[in-house]
Amino acid sequence: MTGLSIKLTIIFIVLFQTYLNSQSFGFGCLGFTGGYAGYSHQKYQPDGLNDYIKIFNLNRKDSLTENLHSFGSANGFRVGLNFFRKKFSGVSNGFRVGLNFFRKKFSGVFITAKGFYQFLNEKHQAVEKLSSGIVSTSNEVKMINWGLGIDLGTPIISFLNWKIIDAALLYNQARFSNTQNFPGALTVVNNYKSDYHFGYTIGTGIIIEILGEYITLEGLAAYSKITIDEMKMDDGTKLMKNENSTEAMKNFIADGGFNAVIQLNIGLPL
Repeated sequence: MTGLSIKLTIIFIVLFQTYLNSQSFGFGCLGFTGGYAGYSHQKYQPDGLNDYIKIFNLNRKDSLTENLHSFGSANGFRVGLNFFRKKFSGVSNGFRVGLNFFRKKFSGVFITAKGFYQFLNEKHQAVEKLSSGIVSTSNEVKMINWGLGIDLGTPIISFLNWKIIDAALLYNQARFSNTQNFPGALTVVNNYKSDYHFGYTIGTGIIIEILGEYITLEGLAAYSKITIDEMKMDDGTKLMKNENSTEAMKNFIADGGFNAVIQLNIGLPL
């Protein structure tokens, strides 16, 4: 090996080692961990439930003073943990065989691994006027989602980051309660729940750094896949297709839809 080659090799090793040290050492060198909490809005398609409601209103069309509205838009909260969020600084990559066929400079990327719990609900009430008095019927849908996911993004400016993709695997359960209040303080409550089903969510969003990576505000717009088939009580009694049917309801929730989340993140350096 010539003297020039040895010098170039040494320079390369020093520069490469310097880069590794800058990426691997220091406070927060492994990224950030922390928790978050926020507000969530979920669109969904409860085809089976809304067919049930249509028959409910039709059966009482002459006595209802307030119809039972259809479902499809739930709100709630999301809490979770960012297991880690790591930013990688920009580097230049290339290869040479006589010429540099490709050389690209990246401004940096970040990756996050996370888990969360989400609770959503939607409630509507009908009022019926009878000769014996007023009967009110309230229906409530609750959705419980456990999620495990990742997001990949890139900085736009010093305090603003773009989450190019945000994806999570969901583990979903739905609960449904039907409550009827009759004259004379008589209340009848029927509670149903589903088995857990897998789904997913995929979307994009932004992260605004309020205090560096220690306090950030995050927004997400996504599509969530949610399917729930049959609903049943603890004793195994199933929710019927409608009040006139002896057939069990199918497709309680046929699909999900648009999901929007805004959350506050608190980060701690690893």
